[in-house]
Amino acid sequence: MFGSIAAGVRRAFPGVGSTADGRDESSDGGGIGEAAGSERDEMPGRGYARDGAPVHADGADEGVVFIVGMRINSFWKLHRWVPVLLAAPRLVRELEAEPESALLGSWTFLSPPRTIGFVQYWESAEALQSYARDPDRGHVDAWRTYAERGGDGAVGVWHETYPFEEYETLYSDVPPRGLGAVAGTDLVPATGASETGADRLDASGEAGERGAVDSG
Repeated sequence: MFGSIAAGVRRAFPGVGSTADGRDESSDGGGIGEAAGSERDEMPGRGYARDGAPVHADGADEGVVFIVGMRINSFWKLHRWVPVLLAAPRLVRELEAEPESALLGSWTFLSPPRTIGFVQYWESAEALQSYARDPDRGHVDAWRTYAERGGDGAVGVWHETYPFEEYETLYSDVPPRGLGAVAGTDLVPATGASETGADRLDASGEAGERGAVDSG
């Protein structure tokens, strides 16, 4: 049963590719923002380093990480959780189709056997909240449907929002995903002053402080 459910999820959610322990089992694609490699040492937003050396994401000084998911609590109550399952990819496709979308990047994760979700990158918390509350967009109807069908505990939903403040990343011999695949970030060699995670985290914090001063 679990195998057939997982297969259905993969068809409904292109880019599902992470197991519960975080191992990537997908192909090189993973949703919005991922693309094939580049031959440059510094690649705007995506690709491998030319010589295979590790790279890291730079320039993502503003925005939020939004993690949202659903948990199937009662597998046999298909009429409760299937509509929730099918609504999520529709919302992502809606955002993908908008040229001015505030969604910068998104990828899907699967934590068998019960949890499916998205890790998303948005321009700001305000833009995320504006989308969620807009009656002309799909989220309002999707939430109303969940509220009407919920109440018996058959399916649950959850989300977390984290502003970009300090972060560090590393991509070695993989197509960058997550923040490294977000529009507006650059991938630069993880060498010199950016060689260690602590170095990259310090540099991120300093960039955030400069941005706060510039906008003050």
